[in-house]
Amino acid sequence: MTPEVPPVESLTGLRRERLRFVGFSFDRLPSGRCRAEVTLELGPGERWVGTAEGVASDTGELRCAAEATLRAIEQSVRQRVAFELLGVKAVRAFDTIVLIVSVVSKGDDTTHRLVGSFLANHDTARGAAVAVLNATNRLLGNMFRREVA
Repeated sequence: MTPEVPPVESLTGLRRERLRFVGFSFDRLPSGRCRAEVTLELGPGERWVGTAEGVASDTGELRCAAEATLRAIEQSVRQRVAFELLGVKAVRAFDTIVLIVSVVSKGDDTTHRLVGSFLANHDTARGAAVAVLNATNRLLGNMFRREVA
């Protein structure tokens, strides 16, 4: 006998096992710097905003967006895990731009090296933020699942 699956409408109020990317803003400042703000959500009323500033250059803007995402993620796990951005790179492949990030997570006597990517033709800063989420999704999903259990 197949278990009954509740309709999607009844699941909307439940807490997810993955963070959802709900907001992104990016500004180039007159000072030659940039500022990124990323908003993540886990469930209703569970939102975290991460911000970062950096140098307004091609690489600096990617790092800024990725760092803002990591700061929001750290808030979502209540600082139990620290994340360090090792690098972010835009690579041209197959007539598109692929954003690749390398991240290290440290917490509970464990260290994980994570890699994520995202196809981004136009908004590479936003793409770097999404690549960070793609890198951390499995680790975070396991953490959030353990919290519920």
